[in-house]
Amino acid sequence: MAVKTSRERYRAQLCAEIKRYAWEQLGTTGVSALSLNAIAKHVGMSGPALYRYFPSRDDLITDLVRDAYRSLADVVRAAAGSGGVAEVAYAIREWALADPQRYLFVYGTPIPGYRAPGDTTEISNEIMAELLRVHAAAPGDGRVTAFDGHVGDHREGAGGLPVSSAVLRRAVTFWTRLHGVLSLELAGHFAGMGFDPAVLFAAELDSLSTEDSSR
Repeated sequence: MAVKTSRERYRAQLCAEIKRYAWEQLGTTGVSALSLNAIAKHVGMSGPALYRYFPSRDDLITDLVRDAYRSLADVVRAAAGSGGVAEVAYAIREWALADPQRYLFVYGTPIPGYRAPGDTTEISNEIMAELLRVHAAAPGDGRVTAFDGHVGDHREGAGGLPVSSAVLRRAVTFWTRLHGVLSLELAGHFAGMGFDPAVLFAAELDSLSTEDSSR
């Protein structure tokens, strides 16, 4: 591995500081109010100087998206390597609860006018690839649904992996139901309902496991 020059190390440290403050700003004002000028002032540089590191707000957003997806992909890969479906589910939940703003940044409301470049989708596809692997290794439910046929004809989500339509259906169902619970919880939609969201999450996971083993 090539040794970084002092200039390259300085640039990396400054970019990391810019992104740390950007996350802080997102947590207090939201993405619509993300201001490169405010970030530049915080790190002690002019607005034009910051543009040498991030030419536009969308460039900064893209770097934040990449970092968030990379972090989650690493967590999911580690959980999948040492456990099964349940371990992956709880790893995703722990990651989400550790930084709700980061979770909602990538899985919440789309950012108006922003279109993520293709490489961010590639990183998010790594997460689905791990979900497919743990579901392929888990006991199947032996059934065929209308959705099996649909995803069998639209296999983009499989990322080229040679998994059956049933495995793809189970992985997609897992992904949608668990993210549904997490998104509602972190957005505060369970507030005042009087139950523990952790218990609901566990119940959804148990329901998915039961469906896969009893049919």
